[in-house]
Amino acid sequence: MGSGDHPSRRLERRWAPRYSFRANLEIEWGSAVLRGSTRDISANGMFIEAVDPLWLGAGFAARLNLDRPVKLDCFVKRVEPGRGMGVSVALSESESQKLYQDLLSSLSNTGS
Repeated sequence: MGSGDHPSRRLERRWAPRYSFRANLEIEWGSAVLRGSTRDISANGMFIEAVDPLWLGAGFAARLNLDRPVKLDCFVKRVEPGRGMGVSVALSESESQKLYQDLLSSLSNTGS
């Protein structure tokens, strides 16, 4: 096995289409509330722009600030220092699942 990554052969693990989407969100980290914003979103994840991203593997709860807030359980999968983090998203509440799916449907219908 090689010890380095080949930039032109980066493993693409995404299976869901991504959509450009901007919205503010709050990250609940212990007793602190951190702020960030989305850059893009998909059925199983999103990129959160934040000056001080959390570390790889960190888990946190977030609230996506839409007309009706959506609660998300997130895990950091990729970090871009000073820019943000790519996270996987899980939705435990059925209302949040419906709101999130409605958002993705509206984004896919607009051709974003």
